[in-house]
Amino acid sequence: MPSPCENSGVANCSRAGPCAKKVECCQKQLTVGVMQQVTASSSGAIVTSLFMTPLDVVKIRLQQQSRPFPKGECFYYHNGLMDVVCEACEVRKPCEWYQRPGNFRGMADAMVKIARHEGIRSLWSGLAPTMVMALPATVFYFTTYDNLSVWLKKKMCCRRAFSPEKWTPPDWTAAAAAGIAARTIAVTVVSPIEMVRTKMQSQRLTYHEIGHLIKHSWATKGISSFYLGWTPTMLRDIPFSGIYWAGYDWFKTRLTRHQGPDHSPFVVSFVSGAAAGSLASVFTHPFDVIKTNCQIRIGGTADDMNKSIATVIREMYHQRGISAFSAGLLPRLVKVSPACAIMISFYEYFKYLFQKH
Repeated sequence: MPSPCENSGVANCSRAGPCAKKVECCQKQLTVGVMQQVTASSSGAIVTSLFMTPLDVVKIRLQQQSRPFPKGECFYYHNGLMDVVCEACEVRKPCEWYQRPGNFRGMADAMVKIARHEGIRSLWSGLAPTMVMALPATVFYFTTYDNLSVWLKKKMCCRRAFSPEKWTPPDWTAAAAAGIAARTIAVTVVSPIEMVRTKMQSQRLTYHEIGHLIKHSWATKGISSFYLGWTPTMLRDIPFSGIYWAGYDWFKTRLTRHQGPDHSPFVVSFVSGAAAGSLASVFTHPFDVIKTNCQIRIGGTADDMNKSIATVIREMYHQRGISAFSAGLLPRLVKVSPACAIMISFYEYFKYLFQKH
């Protein structure tokens, strides 16, 4: 039988008392507007890239010094928001930033010498071009997630208030569902651009060659040729987003309760983001390796482009065994965990400032 509170409706429950408390969560709205969310996520993305890019630039330079990249070999570097493909010096003349000569004795020494001899801007080499794509994609993703998460949590809270006899999932499931939905939308929108970008960076193609490549790909397999990496990307990003946001919500809730009303939003978000990012990275790393192997096929032969994911996985296994799917896990953890922590903590902090003022 419906409760008196439920019969009276939300509008009639706005008075002080148990009824008002019961429906308070049903009336919750986002405390910041969309433009403030965009500003917060943009600020978080910029800060993340400014922090993470110098570390990866120094790491790449140290790797190049100890083991020069073989002719034609591609590799990834990370600006905190996305992976970027670079090619070896023999492919591009003059040499790019990552193959300039240096005599470094360690990370700190490399950072000082690069800044002193090449200028402080060299520590952020390659950042500007990737920000053009990474910034809008990150803003779109975080803004979509935030709105979906608040909406789902409000629905759950209303269900607990008006139907306490019915089981309601915990709030972290709303965070997981919102993260999965937001990532699905974001990946679907940017996937064709990401495919072309990856091919351009891996082979250093001109715009005329890119135009020819797009026409050839369209003629070979139609629009699906621009989504060759979509399925493996979703296989990685859907579980990553679900695990990350669920973990972040779970860690944040418990840390907030533990620290009490005087908790620091920045510290709680930073620790929760780092823990959740590490957890999600471990579980989804094999899918990340598969995605990379699938994405470089655009513009290749018809046989290459028609290979199924199962075929790619079998080829990887036959060539390198099970270790093929765990290659690069530690470097990924070193990159992803702090990047997640910095991005979410600054995003939440800027939202906190907007709420206060």
